[in-house]
Amino acid sequence: MKIILINDRDTDFIEQLMNVWERSVKATHLFLRNEDIQEIKKYVPQAIGEIEQLVVTVNEKNVPVAFMGTEKEKLEMLFVDPIERGKGIGKHLVQYGIENFSINEVTVNEQNSQAIGFYEHMGFRTYKRTDTDEQGMPYPLLYMRL
Repeated sequence: MKIILINDRDTDFIEQLMNVWERSVKATHLFLRNEDIQEIKKYVPQAIGEIEQLVVTVNEKNVPVAFMGTEKEKLEMLFVDPIERGKGIGKHLVQYGIENFSINEVTVNEQNSQAIGFYEHMGFRTYKRTDTDEQGMPYPLLYMRL
């Protein structure tokens, strides 16, 4: 596995990351309805294309298996292909973000207990909670800091 900072974000590459995103979300965001996932999916290519720092983990065939996006000192997105979960890829990406971009904050859905446990294991602690997500949907968010 290799971690790469990505600057060139062409359509084909974003499509590969979209596949990782969708598989990851379906495996971990069990609280989302399929309609919600399809609605969110409309905005993901733009988010991937515009995020300040995009870091991707590729396998030995140079195929993306995970990615994260950071903006200022905040981890905005982290998705790992479910086939690759449990191998330390997410941990390595977050450590890379801490060391290279000084990330010290993340927002996570309260219903995503696996993500909360992961971020707590990485040293993040909740400092704020909202009843809805940033789009006003009934998915509470936890704001966490290192």
